[in-house]
Amino acid sequence: MVRTRCVRSVAVAVSSVALAAVGTVHAVAGPARSAHPAPDVAGVRKALEGAVAAGAPGAFAVVRDHGDPEAARTVTIGKADLDGTPMNADWRFRVGSNTKTFTSVLVLRLAEQGSVDLDGPMRDYLPAGTLPEDWNMTVRQVLQHRAGIYDHTDDLLEQPGEETTSAFEKRIRTTVYEPAGLVAMSVKHGQQYTPGTRYAYSNTDFVLLGMAVEHVTGRPYAEVLREQIIEPLRLRHTSFVVPDKAIAGRHVTGYLTNDDRAKPLLDATEQNGSWIWSAGAVISSAADMDRFLTALLGGSSGGLVSDASLEQMTDAVPTPTAGTAYGLGLRELSLSCGKVYGHSGVVQGFQTQVYGTRDGTRTVVAFANASNNDVVRQGLMNTLEPAFCGARPTGPSGKTRAGAPLAPLDEDAGM
Repeated sequence: MVRTRCVRSVAVAVSSVALAAVGTVHAVAGPARSAHPAPDVAGVRKALEGAVAAGAPGAFAVVRDHGDPEAARTVTIGKADLDGTPMNADWRFRVGSNTKTFTSVLVLRLAEQGSVDLDGPMRDYLPAGTLPEDWNMTVRQVLQHRAGIYDHTDDLLEQPGEETTSAFEKRIRTTVYEPAGLVAMSVKHGQQYTPGTRYAYSNTDFVLLGMAVEHVTGRPYAEVLREQIIEPLRLRHTSFVVPDKAIAGRHVTGYLTNDDRAKPLLDATEQNGSWIWSAGAVISSAADMDRFLTALLGGSSGGLVSDASLEQMTDAVPTPTAGTAYGLGLRELSLSCGKVYGHSGVVQGFQTQVYGTRDGTRTVVAFANASNNDVVRQGLMNTLEPAFCGARPTGPSGKTRAGAPLAPLDEDAGM
C-alpha cells in the first residue's frame, strides 16, 4: 500500500538518529521531602501477607518518593522459591502486561517523528495482508483496547482468563509462535465490535503495535526496545529474550497455581514468551520498573516522550471496571487520595502492579511469585491504597479505617 511504503522509507531514514534521541535519565527532581501522605507500611505488609496466605510463596512492595531518596520503603514477605530462599526485591522477574507500556512508548515516539499517525488506520503500519482491507480501526483505538480485535490468547488458554496447567505445558512453555500467526489466529474470529464504541482488553492489540514498530523502523522489536528505552535509561536488569526461556542472573522463581489446588505449585519460570510477545514478554526488576515509570511520568524531563504525548497516554477512557480507566498503554486507577498511572501484569508464575503519581514523584512496585490465583492478585492490588494514600483516619473505635479495595482487573488475567 502506498502510504505504508512511504512511512517505512521515512522511518528507515530516521531510525539511526531520531529513534536514538533519548538521553540518560536520572530520578525526577522533587521537593526535599515528599508531598504525599506517608505510606501506611503496616497496611502494605498486611496486603502482602494476604497474597502469601492465598498461595503465593512470597511477595514484596517497593515504595519510593523520588524527591526524598532516603524515604524508600521495601516490604518483603515469604520466599523467592519453594527451596526456602527469602524473597528478594532486587531480583529479576517477568513483568507481564507492563510490557504494554514499553510498547506504547515506542509507538508514541514514532508518532512524534511523524512516522505514525495515531488517528490513521492501524493496517497502514503493518505488512500487507496483516489485517483485512475493511478493518479501519485506528492506531489510537488499538492502544486504548477499543479496536474490536479478538484476543488471540483466548484460543491458547483452556478457560477464560488464565490457562490451565495442562494448557501451559502443551501450548505455552515451549511452543514458539510468530507474531503474524498470533494476529491471524485473532483475525479469523472477525471484528468483534465497531471500533471506538467500547473497551475490551486484547493482547493482540499490542502484538499488532509491536509489529508496527518493526515494520515502520525495519528493525526487530527487541532491538528497538533496547536502543530506545533499555540502554538510555540504563535498565541493567531489563531484557526481551523471546524465544529464549531462561531468566538470566538472580531472579525470583515463578509458580503457576495448579488447577487442582491439592497439587503442588508448578515452576513456570522457564517459559518462552512468544505467545504474548510485545504485549507481555519483558523481564525486569523492581528498580528498573521504577526507573522506567518515573522517567515516563516525569514528562519531557525524562526524555522518553514529549509532554504532549504523555498527556495523550494519560487521557484515559473509563472501562467497565469501577475506578479504572485506560489511556494509551497506561491504566488509570482512582484511589482515595487521587489517581495513579501505570499498568498491571500477570504472566505464568508472576504478578506485578507498577503505578506512580501523575508527576512521577511516588511510585509503587508490588510483586508476588504465583499466578492463576485471583486472591493473590487482589492482595497485590490492595497494597496500592495504603502505599499511595497512607493510613486512613481512625474511627470512633480507635481502629484505622481502610480505604475501599480496588475492583479486580479481570482483563489482566494471564497477561
